[in-house]
Amino acid sequence: MPRRASSSSVGSSSTQTSVPITVKVNGAQYTHSVEPRLLLVHYIRNVLGLTGTHVGCDSSHCGACTVLIRGPGESLWRAVKSCTMLAAQADGMEILTIEGLAKNGELHPLQNAFWENHGLQCGFCTPGMIMAALGLLIRNPAPTREEIKWGISGNLCRCTGYINIIKSIEQAAREMKEKSTTV
Repeated sequence: MPRRASSSSVGSSSTQTSVPITVKVNGAQYTHSVEPRLLLVHYIRNVLGLTGTHVGCDSSHCGACTVLIRGPGESLWRAVKSCTMLAAQADGMEILTIEGLAKNGELHPLQNAFWENHGLQCGFCTPGMIMAALGLLIRNPAPTREEIKWGISGNLCRCTGYINIIKSIEQAAREMKEKSTTV
């Protein structure tokens, strides 16, 4: 369960103006006042306590911080690297993190496919990789192998060599199509 900030102003100093934001994360609504320069990844991890979204490089190169966002009026989720977005920019948006995928104790088809196909080793990149893959599958439910490679090209894995990650995404695409599911 995400934790709520103990004060009304999070990450602010006495000389910094705070910005009010309201976001819906994994189906729950949150309102906080945050420092204008607070990155979305730090808001998710440090304010909400959702530590499945990882900080890998702080420069948008690794993709470990990938989450899905959907703005007001948008029907499709899109993958973003949360280290490239300010929390204030997410005001009014819905955010989906790795913690929001499993439903009723059952893994999402992508999570299950990564498990079954050994699509992870150390696991550090896995949450971001799964969220990037889900962003791809939402927009392209039946990607080719080349489209999968392109879809996860912004996410680095230093352990697996990507073969089992790609197999995992291919399996999940088939299962998601059979079950008519996305998120």
